[in-house]
Amino acid sequence: MSTTVSAINPAALSKRLDRAAAAAASAGVAALLMAPGSDLRYLLGASGSSFERLTCLVVPADGAPTLVVPKLEAPGYDPVPLRDLGIQVATWVDGEDPYGLVASLVGNPGKVAVGDVMVAMHVLGLRSALPDAEQVLAGSIVRELRMRKDAEEIAELRAAGAAIDRVHARMAEFLRVGRTESEVGADIAAAIVEEGHTVAEFVIVGSGPNGASPHHGVSDRVIEAGDVVVIDIGGPVPSGYCSDSTRTYVMGEPRDTDVLKTYAVLQEAQQAAVDAVRPGIPAQDVDAAARDVIAAAGFGEYFIHRTGHGIGLDVHEHPYIVGGNDLLLEPGMAFSVEPGIYQAGRWGARIEDIVVVTEDGVEPLNTRPHDLVSLPVR
Repeated sequence: MSTTVSAINPAALSKRLDRAAAAAASAGVAALLMAPGSDLRYLLGASGSSFERLTCLVVPADGAPTLVVPKLEAPGYDPVPLRDLGIQVATWVDGEDPYGLVASLVGNPGKVAVGDVMVAMHVLGLRSALPDAEQVLAGSIVRELRMRKDAEEIAELRAAGAAIDRVHARMAEFLRVGRTESEVGADIAAAIVEEGHTVAEFVIVGSGPNGASPHHGVSDRVIEAGDVVVIDIGGPVPSGYCSDSTRTYVMGEPRDTDVLKTYAVLQEAQQAAVDAVRPGIPAQDVDAAARDVIAAAGFGEYFIHRTGHGIGLDVHEHPYIVGGNDLLLEPGMAFSVEPGIYQAGRWGARIEDIVVVTEDGVEPLNTRPHDLVSLPVR
C-alpha cells in the first residue's frame, strides 16, 4: 500500500469535510463511505491505495469523520493532519472484521453512500454488515462539491497548465521526421515529468491517418514529411491536479491540400467555444458553439466526440461539455474545450485548452498558440 499526500491547507480540507457532511444530510444519506481514490484525496488530502484490506473514510451526516484503516497501513496517513481535521482513526488487524467496524460507526442507517471506485468485495462486505441499509453511489453527492473548484484548486490547475505548456514548447526536440510515434512518445513522457508532473498519465502521438483516431495512443508508424500530427498529453502535478492539452503540428508543408483551410475552421470553432464560456449558460451551449462552426463549414460528421470534460484530481470528471447537458456553468468550474475534425484514413486535428469559469467570463489555463505549428523537416 502506498499513500500519496497533497500539501493542501488543512483549513481547506476542513471546509470540504463540512460541505460533504452537509451534502450527505441534504441527500438523505446517513454517511459517506469513501474508499481510496480521487474522492478520498479531495476530502482527506491523501489518496491511499488498497485492495484486499478495507480502508474507508466514514463521513457521517452528523458527527465526526473516522478513518478506518488496517493497522499496518496507518503510518501512511501520518502526514495527514487528522487531529486538526477532527478525524478519528479506527485501526484493525488481519482476522478482525473491518466491515463490522464500519457498521458500528454508522449505527442503523436507512441509507449509506459508497464511493464510486470502491471495489466490489468491499461493497458487498459492507452490504452484509449493514443489511438493512440502502446503498447508493456517493459520486452524485461528492461531484457537486468537486465541480466547483476553490482558489487553491484553481492555482494547482493553473500550475499544471503551465507545466504542460512547457512540454508543448519543446515539441521540436522530439517530433521529427524519421522517428516512430513510440519514440516521440517516450521522449514526451520524460519531458512531462521533467517539467513538473509526477507521471505522464497519457501521451497521444497521432501522425498522418492515426490523427483521425482521437484516442489513438502511439504506434510504430514512422513520421513522414507532410504529416499532420496530433499531440494530446497530460498528467498530475504533485498536488494531484491534472493537465490536459492538445496541439496539432505539421511536418514541413502539409501533404494534403485541404489541411490549412480545414484547420482554420477548427481554430475558429475552438475560439468560439471558449468565448461562449461564462457563468449562467448551460454546458451544452459551449458544445454547440464549437459544433455549429464546424457543421456550417461542412465538417459536422467529422467532429465525433463531446467538446469537453471537467478536470481536477481526475483527468475526466464533471462537468461534461456535451449536447443535452443543461447544467448551468458556475464560477470555479474547470473543463477542457477540445473540438476536433477527423477524416478517417487521411488526417485529423484537435485543439484543446483547459479553462475555468470566472465571475464574469473565462480564464484559459493553457496559453500556447493555437496555430497549426509547422516543424522543420531535417
